[in-house]
Amino acid sequence: MTVRERCVLAYSGGLDTSVAIRWLQEELGYDVITLTADLGESKDVDAVVARALRTGALSAHVADARRIFVDAFCFPTLAAGALYEGVYPLATALARPLIAKLLVDVAREEGATAVAHGCTGKGNDQVRFDVAVGALAPELRVVAPVRDWDMGRPQELEYAAEHGIEVPVTRASPYSVDANLWGRSIEAGVLEDPWVEPPDDVYEWTAHDHAPGVVVEIGFERGVPVSIDGRRLEGDRLVGELNTTAGACGIGRIDHVENRLVGIKSREVYEAPAAVTLHAAHHALESLTITRDVARFQRIVGDEWARLVYDGLWFSALRTALDAFVQETQVHVTGAVRMRLEDGVAQVVGRRADRSLYSNNLATYDRVSDTFDHAAARGFIELFGLPLRTQTRVQGALDDSAPLHVERRTRRRGDA
Repeated sequence: MTVRERCVLAYSGGLDTSVAIRWLQEELGYDVITLTADLGESKDVDAVVARALRTGALSAHVADARRIFVDAFCFPTLAAGALYEGVYPLATALARPLIAKLLVDVAREEGATAVAHGCTGKGNDQVRFDVAVGALAPELRVVAPVRDWDMGRPQELEYAAEHGIEVPVTRASPYSVDANLWGRSIEAGVLEDPWVEPPDDVYEWTAHDHAPGVVVEIGFERGVPVSIDGRRLEGDRLVGELNTTAGACGIGRIDHVENRLVGIKSREVYEAPAAVTLHAAHHALESLTITRDVARFQRIVGDEWARLVYDGLWFSALRTALDAFVQETQVHVTGAVRMRLEDGVAQVVGRRADRSLYSNNLATYDRVSDTFDHAAARGFIELFGLPLRTQTRVQGALDDSAPLHVERRTRRRGDA
């Protein structure tokens, strides 16, 4: 009897991956094992497992990865201040390396020779899965059925009917949606026209009719959010609570045309109430505890971190090296930030830090308590401006030193 090779499929329970179970068996000859990662999408994982087994999976694994997702992927990215192209909190991109690691773990446990995912050939996720698995387990083959088969959605539905594959009955939606604790991504449908305002039915986490504003106090330890209003919470619970509270106030909507790794521009709508709130709070706390030079360089690091995550290079040597820098910058980022959540805006209204570099005696304009040496400013300015004065004296005045031709009105004392 010939022993069939095993393949571990990242299984969501939707149409694509349900069809993929049978397709991998019949077209490629694999025994299929499924892995469903629970990252906070609120899906019924027991129903997903049952569907996988009914569809023909040899076994079905479920990994409750909510806490490790937040603690080991989202919060380090928060500490880096990493937002892709300055706006996207990288929710979907952060989930992929974790799922890839879980796939590799199950494949080794089950003696599989391949792993599979349900990504298309047009998006970023195929790169993230393929590259991550290649870094972690180069001996494993990576199979992408949806990328390889010649079927659209109608053909998949027909294939499912012909093979007796149970297709989950869901409300018809024109959008493609991916969600986890860190954010919800929506694309396709009318959103493909960047001139069209996203209709209300795009949003599920952020309220159109905002709840009354609230003020919350978020506590941090070494750059990690640890409490809300003095209540210590594990990372996944803290993010979940903020998603609910900030989302009810309409916070976290992002409408972005982004540059995909595969070379096309894509209009994406995101909902990330907790991520948006925490990024604002974390940045406010860093403003007290990080020096000007470190803050400037950290913006460069944050942009590079975001690029690496977006491009599927979480397991790269460069991100690991950047992580060492980021962790060093967070040593003194301990304190609390008060956030007013109201009318779609997460506004910082107060911040304090255990080892704040902010000195009231230096910052105050009250000359009685002011300890800043005003007389020293004259010498500082003299030295600071020396190179520029030298340049203009030796090389001549710059073009913008010429008089400006603007309309001016002049009144002199005594004029009527």
